[in-house]
Amino acid sequence: MSDTGWTPPRIWTWDAENGGEFAKTNRPISGPTHDKELPVGKHPLQLYSLATPNGVKVTVMLEELLEAGHDAEYDAWLIRIGEGDQFGSGFVDINPNSKIPALMDHGTGTRLFESGSILLYLAEKFGAFLPQDPKARTEAFNWLFWQMGSAPYLGGGFGHFYAYAPEKMEYPINRFTMEVKRQLDVLDKRLADSEWLSDSYSIADIANWPWYGQLVLGRLYDAEEFLDAKSYTHVNRWARAIDERPAVQRGRMVNRTFGEPETQLHERHSPEDFKTRTQDKLDAAE
Repeated sequence: MSDTGWTPPRIWTWDAENGGEFAKTNRPISGPTHDKELPVGKHPLQLYSLATPNGVKVTVMLEELLEAGHDAEYDAWLIRIGEGDQFGSGFVDINPNSKIPALMDHGTGTRLFESGSILLYLAEKFGAFLPQDPKARTEAFNWLFWQMGSAPYLGGGFGHFYAYAPEKMEYPINRFTMEVKRQLDVLDKRLADSEWLSDSYSIADIANWPWYGQLVLGRLYDAEEFLDAKSYTHVNRWARAIDERPAVQRGRMVNRTFGEPETQLHERHSPEDFKTRTQDKLDAAE
């Protein structure tokens, strides 16, 4: 018996009106719901995304590549998942799983989905943010794949039941809180022995920071007090160091539709957009 007294039926059926704030962003089947071509800009790299933690991974990576002098210019197009853009036929052609982010490299004709896959592709394409030493490289892979396997407990588990579920339920909140705190302890112990997750700043840090770094910085779920996030001192040190990087500050803005208007850059097509096309400037021009 659950907290609500609900008993599962013999065969589950989908109710699109049940499930809370984000119930309509998913369905029990895959494939497009409507025909819609995706826009294509002038650069080989075309990103279709939203500034969720998984989306921020990729925009931070692209901005870090540009900051380091690589030819990684890109167009970033906004996918409004609350409006079902991820179910358009063009988006599904790139990502059959209908999740952001999705990337097309028109220079090589390569489609990319899953944020970890995108980070790894870009690191190998540009030879950056991935150690060359085999031991350090493997350590970066360890933490990249750790994040991909662990974050669903943070987002779909803890975040959903703590922040978004229609009602608070003690059992799932306790269950996922325990797991998130265990994960933070895993990170804290690693970062007690190392400045970065591998031997240098890498895609492992870029993957983990939008989730765990922003969590302890108070930017996810308004849960930092509940989780006693300040007690993870090494995670906090690491999170603040990454937060101060100019490329990270820019990457957080891209495809962002929430927060102060000056932090929102719904679309990004050139470096000048950060100065001229943030939402506060567009609103003032109307």
